[in-house]
Amino acid sequence: MTLLRGGTLVAAAITLGLSAGLFYTYSASVMLGLGRSDDRTFVQAMQNINVAIINPWFMAHFMGALVLTALAAALHLPKDGRAVLPWILLALALYLVAIVVTGTQNVPMNNALAAAGTDTPAALAAAREAFEGPWVRWNIVRTVASTGSLGAIVWALVRFGQTST
Repeated sequence: MTLLRGGTLVAAAITLGLSAGLFYTYSASVMLGLGRSDDRTFVQAMQNINVAIINPWFMAHFMGALVLTALAAALHLPKDGRAVLPWILLALALYLVAIVVTGTQNVPMNNALAAAGTDTPAALAAAREAFEGPWVRWNIVRTVASTGSLGAIVWALVRFGQTST
């Protein structure tokens, strides 16, 4: 049971780290770089990114982090796992915030950008204006939430190491 618990925590930490890193990369580079682009380049690049990101590699870590963190919590429900459980539950709750923000904020904005008119400079400017600021703000929320989740699961691993010896 110790090996399964520890392995699940490690797998959860890896997938949470990948998700936190992806969201952070958008905050620290992608959106900053695209922000320097003209409207057409910005809109086309984000439309292309939003299509390309829906792939098995992304989905494996994005949903895998949720599944593995929930599994780690379930494996630590017995009394001998309770020292670690609060940190796993915190990681799970914070990651759920990132998922909810993604589903209720970022994805609808992605969809609106995909459907936006891009046939005139005014349409491109309007599409970008409606998208860029709000999307960046919500991405910061999910970046902070997923990074907090990663921190919590790492601390759970530390506590696991302290209590399983």
